[in-house]
Amino acid sequence: MARCYSDAMPVRQTQIPRLWLISDARNDAVLDRALKRLPRGSGLVFRHYHLPDGERRARFSQLARAARARGLAVFLAGDARQARRWRADGAYGSSQLLAGGPACARLVTVHGLRELARAGRADAVLLSPVFPTRTHPGAPSLGAIRFLLMAQKAGIPVLALGGMTARRAARLPVHGWAAIDGLSP
Repeated sequence: MARCYSDAMPVRQTQIPRLWLISDARNDAVLDRALKRLPRGSGLVFRHYHLPDGERRARFSQLARAARARGLAVFLAGDARQARRWRADGAYGSSQLLAGGPACARLVTVHGLRELARAGRADAVLLSPVFPTRTHPGAPSLGAIRFLLMAQKAGIPVLALGGMTARRAARLPVHGWAAIDGLSP
């Protein structure tokens, strides 16, 4: 996979990992174990919004080393410039956050058709929430049928996010899936 900080062309669709672990304050204590359980070629989306800047950067470096030793891609929640500075493989965020900046692999989270249409320069979208999730308790979810109808309109790889498990992902014929709790031991 072309890294954000290289001069390579943007990531091709076939290079977008099919399985993504998303970091969060809830799973920080088990991330090292979770990374060891991911198959080679998977990815880590590093968010860690709960940490102050210096601690966030240090934790990113630590997890990026562990992930890369296992052959995992590492995307940073932030804009493309920050992902390049931090030597991430790509950037993760909203379509507005990732609209500009240097050539960089981009993952965009979308929650509806309007956001999907604005996904712009994304290499893949995380369509969310497919099912009820602990991240947003009580929030409405798309459900499998609505999710699949929206995914058909994407034109780029779609990753299922929200209440995902391996069993649920196996029933959704899309590029892949991502989880916080569903991949944390």
